[in-house]
Amino acid sequence: MIRPALVAVLIAAAATAVAGGQARVDGGGGSCPPQQVDASYAARVNAALNTRQDVWGNDLLRTPGGPTYARVAAFLHPLMLVGPPAGDSPNRLTDSGIYYLAFGRPAGKHDFRSIDLHVADGSEIVSEYVKRARLSVDVGVAGYERYGSCLSRLAAPRLAAGYLPILRTSYVDAGGVHYKQESFATRIPQTRSLVSFVRVTMGPRGSVRFLPSVTGLRHVGNQLRGPARKTFLVFGPGGRLDAGSVLYKARRGKPRTVYAAWLSRPALTGFFRLNASVYKRARRSAAGYWNLRLAGGATVEVPDRRVMNAERNLLIQNLLHTWRYSLANSYERFSWEMVDVAEVLGEYGFTGVERQIVKASFHRRSVFPNRAVGVRMAGVADYYRRTGDKRFVDRMTPALRILLGKLQLQLAESPNGLLERERYGVDIARPVYGLHDQALALQGLRAVADVWSKTGHTLLAGQASLAADQLETGLRSAVGASSSWLPDGSLFIPISLLDPAERPYGSVTDSLEGSYWNLVMPYALASGLFPPGSPGATGVLRYIQSHGSRLLGLVRFRAWPNVGKAGYRSPGSDDVYGTSWARFLADNEQPDQLILSLYGKLGADMTANTFVSGEGSTIGPVDGEYYRSMFRPPNAANNAFFLETLQLMLVHETRAVDGTPDGLELAYATPRRWLLPGRRIVVRGARTSFGSLSYSLVAQKGSIQVRLTVPRRVHPAALRLRLRLPVGKRITSVSVGGRAFERFDSRSGTIDLSGLTGRVNLVASYS
Repeated sequence: MIRPALVAVLIAAAATAVAGGQARVDGGGGSCPPQQVDASYAARVNAALNTRQDVWGNDLLRTPGGPTYARVAAFLHPLMLVGPPAGDSPNRLTDSGIYYLAFGRPAGKHDFRSIDLHVADGSEIVSEYVKRARLSVDVGVAGYERYGSCLSRLAAPRLAAGYLPILRTSYVDAGGVHYKQESFATRIPQTRSLVSFVRVTMGPRGSVRFLPSVTGLRHVGNQLRGPARKTFLVFGPGGRLDAGSVLYKARRGKPRTVYAAWLSRPALTGFFRLNASVYKRARRSAAGYWNLRLAGGATVEVPDRRVMNAERNLLIQNLLHTWRYSLANSYERFSWEMVDVAEVLGEYGFTGVERQIVKASFHRRSVFPNRAVGVRMAGVADYYRRTGDKRFVDRMTPALRILLGKLQLQLAESPNGLLERERYGVDIARPVYGLHDQALALQGLRAVADVWSKTGHTLLAGQASLAADQLETGLRSAVGASSSWLPDGSLFIPISLLDPAERPYGSVTDSLEGSYWNLVMPYALASGLFPPGSPGATGVLRYIQSHGSRLLGLVRFRAWPNVGKAGYRSPGSDDVYGTSWARFLADNEQPDQLILSLYGKLGADMTANTFVSGEGSTIGPVDGEYYRSMFRPPNAANNAFFLETLQLMLVHETRAVDGTPDGLELAYATPRRWLLPGRRIVVRGARTSFGSLSYSLVAQKGSIQVRLTVPRRVHPAALRLRLRLPVGKRITSVSVGGRAFERFDSRSGTIDLSGLTGRVNLVASYS
């Protein structure tokens, strides 16, 4: 039997200080010097935050070659932290304070909540939720030093093949012994539980200790079991039971590889020998499952390996999230940003998950009821346009009819043509005529009216159109009465309409209201209320770019007051709201800003090589912390920001005045280096409102070969391709099917393919 007293001693010996800032004393007796924030670094970051321009982003856009991952990453220290360790905060996410990766594999069609948490420093694996049972990994000559406890001796965590949910770390203990660890989660025939496998290779003189947090386990063969013979841990050969832990030591001064398998939910488990071949078979199973899931969606290929790795891994993450905002913490619940996530997954071909999320929205309440109505309506419409699934529209129509009736009643009783007031935001309770709420409701009404007209619900379509007309009239009148043109030529439109108290902000992050203006304004901008290229759209864009709204293309945010939450303890970013920002940029032909947002997100607002984001993250330095922190990662909506930005760079749907899709713009915002000779861009099976779309661009010296399959279900009224050639190059001629084609603009690189159908083979020559 395990002796609980000794377990407590081992846990205490492995305890670590807050990650990133304080000196640590390792169990092996060595010290770990703190990684300090250099004074010049702090001054440079704070100076950038104190300006009203995106000074770093603008510098990158002026640099030859533009933004890249390396250039963005050089500005800031990496993201790594999620808050204080156990005992210091009830909101603790991990014992070490380092972020975790949620790994899982559903057991069946309806099992989407099957995960383990693999802490990125390699220190432990936690079952299902942050405060549940865990398996710790200790190393060192005596086996009492927590793996990864000294971050200066931990190599940056990474994923197998660059994107698979298989974590790889390497570490040097206080005695100088080297370790490599790999872990993942999958399913095996011997048990019904999800199983997390761990492999650790230790150098000479090293040792590895696997320590369960559960006491009272019994040793049966190569398993540690609890009550009712349920297995918690399976370990490989050569392990020695040491009062509740399994201890391995290097043999005769040679390296050694050891294995463990931790069950997410203790279960009856058949005996199996855990060795290299069993481990590799389980690893192939995990990789094969997720590669197969990815193969069920669209394929994107761009000449930037890190971008491709991020795209694939973020899709895997969001397929595991489904309708959940986060995983394994108090944010594991539905949030209204998830309908945006659904639309993005639909664009990438995962329409089944899109449907699941949209359907879930009808079973959730909201403190923003009118906004929720608009989001539900738009979500149903987006799914229908992408799939043509009339049965789903018919099934949702009774609920949608009730929602429409609520909006109609408000408009009938409205003194100003607006819907009833709603609270400004989650942290600002005062009721307002919110521009974002009203615009989202209008967008939903227009969208559902269009879909109802196409699915035989003619009467409802007319009623929704009439309600939309009434709301638009009132909304445009309120916007006109509330807006202010500023001396710098920018346009300020308040969120709180018809409210003289909300005045233009000098810098939007200098107040609570300004920070929330910055978060929710993109909803209105992307709703279609402000036509692309109009004075309103151009004026607001100028205001955003000159009043502290962005840094490195990211959405800036500052918590007021500073509540001490990880990710919000200093001015930072909150790119949950970046998806609408990216849509507004694409609508207004801002390719360089889209590129900046893509690489800003990749290099500054997700973890290096593992692609994890929180709801928000710090940018400004925090005393005593070298690494930056996130709030409750992982976050599906933040993942969607990167995925949507990449999608819009490659495939952008244009809209008519009434909001209905009317055209496609292809490759309108790709970095110019992506079309250097020898490189190619490929999109296969992207799901659009017009049907499935595929194309490829293959760059050769002096020409670009284009292969395009035009969507067949609904023909786009406008179809344009833009070849963003290397700097200084222009198109000289175009041929389609071997015949000269004259509809191109050599200056912009735009080729008008409107009216073409089927498969198009095109060659564009340039010099």
